[in-house]
Parts: sequence; structure tokens; C-alpha cells
Amino acid sequence: MDNNPDVFDNAPLIGWIHNISKNQLKYLNSRIQELNLNREIRYIMMIYDNPNCSQDDLVNIYGESKANMAKALKKLEEDGYIIREVNPENRRKYMLKTTEKADALVPKIRQISLDWEEQVGISEEDIELKEKIRQIAINGMKLID
Repeated sequence: MDNNPDVFDNAPLIGWIHNISKNQLKYLNSRIQELNLNREIRYIMMIYDNPNCSQDDLVNIYGESKANMAKALKKLEEDGYIIREVNPENRRKYMLKTTEKADALVPKIRQISLDWEEQVGISEEDIELKEKIRQIAINGMKLID
């Protein structure tokens, strides 16, 4: 890595967080290239872990536009990874669920993510750090609501 150390010393925290996110996604994609998924991997995991979440939930968590999220979810649906069901409590919204195809993929994605965390130095002892970052993200979402 041929970088100017001063630039890294003075980078803002948000730059580091963005860097971590992008590099983790690149790592995931390099390990499962045959699936031709990009950020959609994260959406599969979120839907798997939160069945019946909505498109709006994903927009809020990932900061994507509604149009980009709709496009990504359409691709996942066409590729057989998710299904959308009309929310009986709000017929204008859909509940998202993973399919058996996605459910079979989740353990592989989770293991790759754990491998990445271990290789970059994230351990079980970092629970407090993870919680602090989660809370910062939640506070940031509240500021723009």
C-alpha cells in the first residue's frame, strides 16, 4: 500500500467507517463472485435476520434512495432470493422474506463475514465498540427523520 501516512492520520472518522464498509463488501464479493451480487448481499442478510421488514426499513438502514433500493430488491426477487408479500396492515407496503435459495446462502455469507472480521482484528471482545457504532448510526438516522 503506497499511501501518504499524513492523509491517513488526518482522515475523518466517517471516512474510516466508509472505508471499513466498502472493504468488507469487496471482500465478501471476492469470495462469492459466482453469485453476481454486490451490496445486495447485505440486503439478503438483513431480510433473513429481520423477516417481514420493509423496503423503507432497508432504505433507512443503508441510506440508499428508494429508487435504488427498489431496483436492488427487484433483482433479488427475480433471481429468487427474496419474496415480497403485501403487508395486511398497510396494503401499500410489502413485507420482505428470504427464499430457500437465500436461506441456504446465509451461512456461507455469515462465515465469510466472520472470517473478514477476524482478519481485520474485530473480536468477540469488541461488543462495546459495536454497540457504540450501532447507537451512533441510530442517532444519525434520527437527525434526518
